Amino acid sequence: MPRSPFNSEIESDCLRAAPAERYDAGRSRREAVPLEAHVEAAPDTGRTDSLTILAEQDKPRLAELVPLRYGRMSRTPFTFLRGAAAVMASDLAAGARTTLRVELCGDAHLGNFRWYCAPDREQVFDLNDFDETLPGPFEWDVKRLAASVTVSARANGFSRTQARAATRSAMRYYRKFIAVASELGPLDLYYYRFKSQAALERIEKHGKNHRKWKEEVLAKATRNNSLRALDKLTAVVDGRRVIVPDPPLIVRVDDVIAAAESDAAAQFLDRYRQSLPLDRRMLLDRFSVVDIARKVVGVGSVGIRCLIVLLEAGDGTPLFLQFKQAMPSVLETHLGASAFEQAGQRVVEGQRLIQATSDVLLGWAHWQEPGGQEIDFYFRQLWDGKGKIDIEELGPDRLAAYASLCGKTLAYAHARSGDAMAIRGYIGEDKAFDDIMVEYADRYADITERDLAQLREAIDDGAIEVVRDI
Repeated sequence: MPRSPFNSEIESDCLRAAPAERYDAGRSRREAVPLEAHVEAAPDTGRTDSLTILAEQDKPRLAELVPLRYGRMSRTPFTFLRGAAAVMASDLAAGARTTLRVELCGDAHLGNFRWYCAPDREQVFDLNDFDETLPGPFEWDVKRLAASVTVSARANGFSRTQARAATRSAMRYYRKFIAVASELGPLDLYYYRFKSQAALERIEKHGKNHRKWKEEVLAKATRNNSLRALDKLTAVVDGRRVIVPDPPLIVRVDDVIAAAESDAAAQFLDRYRQSLPLDRRMLLDRFSVVDIARKVVGVGSVGIRCLIVLLEAGDGTPLFLQFKQAMPSVLETHLGASAFEQAGQRVVEGQRLIQATSDVLLGWAHWQEPGGQEIDFYFRQLWDGKGKIDIEELGPDRLAAYASLCGKTLAYAHARSGDAMAIRGYIGEDKAFDDIMVEYADRYADITERDLAQLREAIDDGAIEVVRDI
């Protein structure tokens, strides 16, 4: 039988086997990797220094933005965790791992779950960042989610009991909905969406001013579209609409502008166009490039080349695209190279596989610099009904509710590419798995706090330059 390019260790005939057979196969994996083996967060000895790993990641980044990266990472333990995906990948690789493979998000922390508009304009809740996507053991995503809940809870000043309760909520919902997903037929699973309204209705049960808060979250996400981007990011100068600089976050770079008007740029955009299905190409063909600028995004992504492009249709309809440099996943060092030679294609194909529904203008292309260096990019719409919750503003109850949504969402994401029934068999039907992941998260939160303290010490000593959060 042919193998999936995403899950090289899961053959098609395995996924077609009877559910009971797949459940038992997952259960039997406990003999090789007991649940208890996952408690260890990182080896006590021989661990690569976190600053060494981060410094290695700095090499391909824009040097002038690296201090901003460290400024953002050093703000809280949660922002450090967000920027240290490579550090955690190294720690995960040193621990126990199963052979139950899925298409990993690769960076499934709390901040990478968001609202956005599906192609039919219905708002959904799903994973939102796939820069590190790669096939690998399902528990790596689960552990990153668990750790992020505990770390963020501690950063918000919660008690140990409250932090563990929030983490347990995420793990309980992952286990519960892996079981639900395992019972769905392939088509029902494929078409399932987690609608935004349903997601917020669960969160609003916790805390005061429920309805007002929910309406504000949805309204803000709805407003995040190209028209709002046009109003916020551009102005008319000398009769021409341009992107307004906001250094260092948004910068008009002369060589970028010049490159945008070159034949090489036309070829670059055509390569992107060719990565789209025919109907999306015809949609894109209705627009022309108006302006381009460099934009800083995220925490872990600071320093990676990221550009925003303003396009307009003949009737003046605006469209903002973002194209972002795609580098090898931080997981590839530990799990092997991607099946896709083009890193942008790796990101896009992984996103399409994991998400219930994806941006219609997702695509990829490579850019060749004058010196010959080739840089892979992926494209998406800049704002398309995207919305998020400020995790730092959530109290214990709402954080636990939000964490449960993320656990549920991750379960469905894993079920789309892996064998949910086998995962269900492995993690079991009781709370033993939850308890182990909570303990793991507690230990990894300790490690994260120590790594952050080391970073702050290096900053204080002048060994690392920072630009404080902007």
